[in-house]
Amino acid sequence: MQLRDVTPDDLDAYVRMRCDPVMMADLGGPRPAAEMPALIRRDTEKAAADTAWIKMIVPDPATPWIVAGTVNLWAHDTDDGPLSEIGWMVLPDHQRQGLGKRAVRALLEQARDTDRWGIVHAYPSTANAASNGICRSVGFRLVGETDVPFAGQVFRANHWSIDPRTDLT
Repeated sequence: MQLRDVTPDDLDAYVRMRCDPVMMADLGGPRPAAEMPALIRRDTEKAAADTAWIKMIVPDPATPWIVAGTVNLWAHDTDDGPLSEIGWMVLPDHQRQGLGKRAVRALLEQARDTDRWGIVHAYPSTANAASNGICRSVGFRLVGETDVPFAGQVFRANHWSIDPRTDLT
């Protein structure tokens, strides 16, 4: 498995992830396909500027055009100040193979090795057993439940945190 920056060529993967009702069930439902070109353009610009790590999960480096999903790390402002957040999505035909866990761990190791991002937070839906399992197995600490706004809606999430510099298991 390897991680690489998102490119405009990943539009199809964005559509398959973000416009699919099953993939987006815990995130307020599918997004309109018409939004994807602007979203990938924004993400490509952020990755190129290194203001966010927007990575595509490539299961086999010998076939870099086959993408299993995405793992992202970014910072944003909250009422309590700046916060670093990680999120991921793995396409159905690549789930249950450990790719999500390996991708999250690899990105957190990169954060540790570059001493960037500080404490990292994750907010998987309380109903998303797989993502909560990844948090648990990688070494995140459960902070509690919270309501999280996303795409104009609010959903119930588990709030997890990890300091990659000291907490990776």
